Amino acid sequence: MFVEHRTYRFRPGTMQAWLKKYESSGLPLQKKYLGRPVGFFTTEIGNLHEVVLLWAFDSLDERDRRRSAMGADPAWQTYMSEIWAMNAIESQESKILRPTSFSPPLV
Repeated sequence: MFVEHRTYRFRPGTMQAWLKKYESSGLPLQKKYLGRPVGFFTTEIGNLHEVVLLWAFDSLDERDRRRSAMGADPAWQTYMSEIWAMNAIESQESKILRPTSFSPPLV
């Protein structure tokens, strides 16, 4: 199992509009294609104006297959155009995490 850890950093004052758009348009598409969300978080202490999204995958091949299918969906392409037009995201980072042998199972 792998967990994809994506961090998005936003220009101050733009994160709430992005979250609203993501929840209504992006998240339903991601759930359809990516399958297993682990969690969605905003920072409370530390680097502010950040959102962290976590998704679980059985393998890196599964991740690639699912993300490719999502990327080919015209609805996802439209959503991405709308998101980039918001000019809210300053940067994004993606990490692939592998659990240790003693990590609790993901529910």
